[in-house]
Order: sequence, then C-alpha cells, then structure tokens
Amino acid sequence: MARVRYVGPEPVTVPELGDRLVEPDTVVEIPDERFEGYVCQTTNWESVEEPGVKAAADAKKAARAAKGDDL
Repeated sequence: MARVRYVGPEPVTVPELGDRLVEPDTVVEIPDERFEGYVCQTTNWESVEEPGVKAAADAKKAARAAKGDDL
C-alpha cells in the first residue's frame, strides 16, 4: 500500500476509501495501483510513501533476518 497526505483546505469524503472523511494534513493508505491518480492532483494530495517501498523494505529486512544479520 502506498501512502499520501491530503493537503487540501477542507475535509473531503473519499468514496474510494469507503466514504472516509479525510481531514487536511492527514496521511492515508491507498492501493499501489491508484497512487498516480492521487498524486497527479497536486493541490489536494502529496506523496508520503510510493508504491512498493514498504514491500521492498520488508523483503530486505526478511532477507537480513534469514541471514542472521539482525542480531
């Protein structure tokens, strides 16, 4: 899941997020495949975590743990 911050001036209801009310300066998780649809609206949304970043970090951490590097 990607993460974006709502930077608009007033709270909005986002149907795609189950009609969730999103307040200004709130970070929300969105499906990776919808990331571009949010961040292209630069007056309303900004990127916090791009698609796949968390998955890549989790995979790297798991690989280190498997090798015993996390001790």
